[in-house]
Amino acid sequence: MKLKIQNQFYVEFLKKIRFSKLKRLFFLSSLLYFCLYFFNNFGQISFDLNFEEDGNTLLLSFLFCILSIYLNAFAWKYIVLWFGKIKIKNNLISFYVLTNILKYVPGGIWHFFERFNFIKNISNPHLAFYSTLIEPFFMLCASLLMASIGIIFSPFYLLLVIPILFLNRKLIYLVLRRLESLKGKASDALKLKNTNYQLEERIQLSSFFPVRAFLFEIGFVFSKFVGFLICFNTVNSDNKTDILFLFVIFCLSWSIGLIVPTAPSGVGVFETCFLILVGRNNIPQNIIIVCLIYFRLISTSADLLISFPFLFKKFLKRI
Repeated sequence: MKLKIQNQFYVEFLKKIRFSKLKRLFFLSSLLYFCLYFFNNFGQISFDLNFEEDGNTLLLSFLFCILSIYLNAFAWKYIVLWFGKIKIKNNLISFYVLTNILKYVPGGIWHFFERFNFIKNISNPHLAFYSTLIEPFFMLCASLLMASIGIIFSPFYLLLVIPILFLNRKLIYLVLRRLESLKGKASDALKLKNTNYQLEERIQLSSFFPVRAFLFEIGFVFSKFVGFLICFNTVNSDNKTDILFLFVIFCLSWSIGLIVPTAPSGVGVFETCFLILVGRNNIPQNIIIVCLIYFRLISTSADLLISFPFLFKKFLKRI
């Protein structure tokens, strides 16, 4: 009874903290920092690429960004299956891919809302709610686990494996309750009318650890990095850069961008964190800025291209 009271107090305390305002402030500060950094180095920045020679490599980066979206879609499918045995429709993967563009819509929850409704129609609403809410945590665990390779630089990186320890049948319910209290907007938009239930009774996990879903999330983050690395090598003529260092910085920066949902798809936050974390490790800052801009344009274009049929269908319904 004492433990229950303490948990309720903790949840109420978290609700009082204006996380949304803190995230918005962090997003705006990050965007401002990147803009100032860009204009301060404007004289050294050049976007003069030979697209006849480099077009194929940039196209390859674009293809890896598309691959990452599909890997993420497969991860979501197996997250849903982990939360309960349901009849999966053939278009589950395509539906995820098509709704991916909605993460750029102001509010940052509409892709969750569409997927929640989709799963609710083929299963129970509790499974739909929590399988949708937990997906970003899967991505965060995969990204931080990969960033923990940085332990060769500092023992501090070992702490990044902690989130994955909660990704199991015993502790996942604790994560779900915390996410529900922290994800205010998503919880309010997708809230179930009757919340008087035990999570353990409503959600029946199919295995102790979601191996397939997690492996696909790792593939998703790694494919994103390969797309970024191709952009970096295209604009950087120096081949002496430590790729492992770039990989660790990329994973950390992408994780921070994910945690700050105010930024649509981490725009501004990812780029700023990358600039700060990479520091001055013998990599010209103008090269980093150009690479980040090209990668953002390519990854956003990939989202837009494969989501266009969904947007077109939505537009036709409104006419």
